[in-house]
Amino acid sequence: MAGPHDFHPSVLREYDVRGIVDETLSIHDAYALARAFGTVLAREGGRSVCVGRDGRESSPGLAAAVADGLAACGLEVTLVGLGPTPMLYFATYHLDADGGIMVTGSHNPPNYNGFKMMKRGKPFFGADIRGLGEICAAADYAEGAGTIDKQPVLDAYVARLAGDFDGERGLKVAWDAGNGSAGPAMKALTERLPGEHILMFEEVDGRFPNHHPDPTDPETLAALQATVRNEGCDLGIAFDGDGDRIGLIDGRGRILWGDQFLVLLAMDVLRQHPGATIIADVKASQTLFDRIAELGGQPLMWRTGHSLIKAKMAETRAPLAGEMSGHIFFADRYYGYDDALYAAVRLLSALSRYDGDLAQFRDSLPAVVNTPELRFACDEERKFAVIDEVRGRLNASGADVIDVDGVRVRSQDGWWLLRASNTQAVLVARCESSDEAGLSKLKAALSDQLGQSGLTLAGG
Repeated sequence: MAGPHDFHPSVLREYDVRGIVDETLSIHDAYALARAFGTVLAREGGRSVCVGRDGRESSPGLAAAVADGLAACGLEVTLVGLGPTPMLYFATYHLDADGGIMVTGSHNPPNYNGFKMMKRGKPFFGADIRGLGEICAAADYAEGAGTIDKQPVLDAYVARLAGDFDGERGLKVAWDAGNGSAGPAMKALTERLPGEHILMFEEVDGRFPNHHPDPTDPETLAALQATVRNEGCDLGIAFDGDGDRIGLIDGRGRILWGDQFLVLLAMDVLRQHPGATIIADVKASQTLFDRIAELGGQPLMWRTGHSLIKAKMAETRAPLAGEMSGHIFFADRYYGYDDALYAAVRLLSALSRYDGDLAQFRDSLPAVVNTPELRFACDEERKFAVIDEVRGRLNASGADVIDVDGVRVRSQDGWWLLRASNTQAVLVARCESSDEAGLSKLKAALSDQLGQSGLTLAGG
């Protein structure tokens, strides 16, 4: 019987478990985590669980420890193989499993790894993850003699993705997997799609030798931009390390952020579901929310965080949601989780019906000027207090404040946002206006509020 186990204080995070291999995260942590998660499943009557892994060099060993820990709780464990995180989510539906654990470091550097979990079709996060630490500390584990089997699901997953392509024409597309775990599925998927496809860095290599797989970082998109321009592609598509976030490049090599291409997806979904609720996170452009309303949809601004968005989608029965970071969630004809490969299929379908190309679509969006996401250090013990202080002053002044996640302040100049990160000791800010003069006023207002709480706006 396993004894008490304590995790490094940095690894049990809000949405997942993540650390530096052999420094803050070990094989023993993987086993203990699986014992705790398996205990939760078993005590709720669960019997089966799927385990997937990404292409990092540490992932096979961690996945084996996870499987052993789950089996020791008496569960039927199915190893579904190497692939993107959404493939693990798919496997839980495809194999009718009660839960799933994905071994992945997502877009973090090669020496990181971690775990994402799903229970009965729902995200496992927040208090759920903190509860695993409590189970391990008390060594309060379920006991049993389970089984471990292998059942690869890559082919079934790709067939499911390809089956929802309903475009009217093929396009010329460059695809960049960044040597992440989406590569094999991307290769198999493009073989099933019409059009011409140029694949980049589709070979899985956990060292990420070509570039870091994070499409929110413009530097990681440089190779894809060059290929799109040199090959005359209609667009380029990039994935993060575990395939749950998507990046997009138009035919002129320009980046489209999540809150921009979500407009195109919303247009397509609202044709089939008039009046439907479309969710976007609090960091998204006002132009997205305005456009959803113009299309007859119901825009809903919600808290940043993929687990929080998934839960809100289930509550509101929204068919589509997205984050500026490139997490795109389809419950229309799909399962309601973030799957970048599925989002690519739906995006290509929508673009093939659009009267123009992606560059023309981008040019059709209202012109705004905004800051990137500004992130600056703030002590864990202080970050939420700062938000409370700012909110109190704004409310006292009669400002127009949306406080669903931090404070988003609207004025005649546009809007600015300040929120506390759920996963790091940082505050996150963003400003958007119709012109540079308005943007300067918004940044000054944000800076003034931070100054009154003893902080300085940096990076803007």
